[in-house]
Amino acid sequence: MFIAENLAHIIENINGATNKANHVKLVAVTKNHDVFAMEEAITAGVMAIGENRIQEAVEKAQSLTSCVEWHLIGHLQTNKVRQAVSLFDMIQSVDSERLAIEIDHAAAKIAKRQDILIQINVANEDTKFGISAKDVMSLGRFISNLEHVRLCGLMTVAPFNENTELTRPIFREMYQLFIELRDANLVNTKVEWLSMGMTHDYQVAVEEGSNLVRIGTGIFGQRQY
Repeated sequence: MFIAENLAHIIENINGATNKANHVKLVAVTKNHDVFAMEEAITAGVMAIGENRIQEAVEKAQSLTSCVEWHLIGHLQTNKVRQAVSLFDMIQSVDSERLAIEIDHAAAKIAKRQDILIQINVANEDTKFGISAKDVMSLGRFISNLEHVRLCGLMTVAPFNENTELTRPIFREMYQLFIELRDANLVNTKVEWLSMGMTHDYQVAVEEGSNLVRIGTGIFGQRQY
């Protein structure tokens, strides 16, 4: 039962780090982990699953017997939008007007209001997806006019640093962007989630205001490729 033990340890750390956020939601990232491990994590208390790839999520959803939230945390191509909207409760990786429009169209066809987060490449890394910090408000205003999409907050994948203190300024900047977006009170939005922090840096992220963390290795151990 190492999964249950790992999860309990992570939750203890989150509770100890909680500062600006009153409640922190944990998304268990299950990329390359099988349904048996997922069921074990859910039995231990996981209520939200995060997947990077559409096809892997579809296959797992067909086998998983438990009812959980599904979060897409990986890059979404426009030709996969229909499948994503049909499965995921939250799409965390929206980074363009075009993608938002495609999600809106797909959601309209099944009479759904799709919850999304805007992904920000706050460190402007060439290898990562996401918009720049300066474009957050303009994309937020654009999304607020879409009838079948609900903007719920922001997400980032921070640069990896062995010394997580070096990542703290990134998380701090993200929190300020989140507050700015939330306080803009855009119509048709419900800005409440700031998704940042993974296995190696979630405690610092929570200390700086994250209320949605994405943890895989810390729960399941190393991925099996």
